Amino acid sequence: MSKTMTPSSSSNTVLQLENISLSFGGVKALTNISFDVKEHEVRSIIGPNGAGKSSMLNVINGVYHPQAGDIYFRGEKRKQINPAEAARQGIARTFQNIALFKGMTVLDNIMTGRNTQMKCGFISNAIWVGKARNEEELNRHKVEEVIDFLEIQHIRKTPVGKLPYGLQKRVELARALAAEPSLLLLDEPMAGMNVEEKQDMCRFILEVNQQYGVTIVLIEHDMGVVMDISDRVVVLDYGKKIGDGLPNEVKNNPEVISAYLGTNH
Repeated sequence: MSKTMTPSSSSNTVLQLENISLSFGGVKALTNISFDVKEHEVRSIIGPNGAGKSSMLNVINGVYHPQAGDIYFRGEKRKQINPAEAARQGIARTFQNIALFKGMTVLDNIMTGRNTQMKCGFISNAIWVGKARNEEELNRHKVEEVIDFLEIQHIRKTPVGKLPYGLQKRVELARALAAEPSLLLLDEPMAGMNVEEKQDMCRFILEVNQQYGVTIVLIEHDMGVVMDISDRVVVLDYGKKIGDGLPNEVKNNPEVISAYLGTNH
């Protein structure tokens, strides 16, 4: 399933990264990287293994704090934040390695994504009356909407650990969507999937982007998928940016081709 390639639906910049550098001891993970993300676009980050892609997502949602550079989210310069604060700002995340509660059901896993939307305190939730009860019912309604959207009604009461890998990936996406994000970070959402599972995931990602208007930053190794569903692509190699532009521009960039063929190093 391919994205209808049109100019970005808005010129508004959601996320701006300027001269980001990140090191662990003497190892440079990211070096002087700048790029932006526009409202409602699918912005892909690609590159060989070890290029710094996941490190960049970790910078965006506050897992890592860069030693240099600035981050602007919706026009405001962002101070150092943690992932919980990022989630409250509307940034949700999936992970390269599935991070679900394997002993809990699909429904309960997705409900954990509603934590940022819960306002009532512990005592109110324990008594479960008034506002707490109304909040719980609203959260369950939102979760059921996500379950219907991702077509996982038939496994809603199944423990996640009993599901095949492709469905676990879909549940992780569901948990992220339950938070009602405005910016969704997807770290290799199709890794390990077969062709049919990839087609389904592509369809859901495009529907999240086009129907719900969620801006998406995507890491993906399947170049066919990247070319089909991305508005723009940024390319990293050994922690440095070597390409940035429309999918066809990036695909034909000699430096990008060289990096993927392994002839740069």
